[in-house]
Amino acid sequence: MEVRVVLSSDEIVRGLKHYRRIAKQDVLRASETPDPDASRRHAEARRVVYADLAEVAERDGPQAVVRTALVKYEKLPFVTGSTAPEHVEIRAHENALENFFLMIGLEPKVRREARSKRPPLGSAANDRAATNGAATAPEPGADAS
Repeated sequence: MEVRVVLSSDEIVRGLKHYRRIAKQDVLRASETPDPDASRRHAEARRVVYADLAEVAERDGPQAVVRTALVKYEKLPFVTGSTAPEHVEIRAHENALENFFLMIGLEPKVRREARSKRPPLGSAANDRAATNGAATAPEPGADAS
């Protein structure tokens, strides 16, 4: 699926750095929340996603970072509505990727299509991938479509 990206790599990286700063503030303020550990883990996981996407944008350009983000999003199991502590990182990855999609102006239709491909919660291989590597960039030359 080809997605039209109107932002340059530099613009994408600047936006992701802004999101990382917000997540850093959330890490620092986690102790003020009802569940400090979950809040800290959520913010740290978002920071990782933003850093990984910025690296892809710098290295491979706008189209590649969007493809990478869509692939990561499609691999995340659904945990929407779950407050279980073991799903904090998955929810954080989902939030970070959806923030990225908003930032780049991804068409809602494209996001809905990617969302429809997401596996149900409980698929053990997908759950492990989501928490252990969903935020990492694909190897150079790997097919990210």
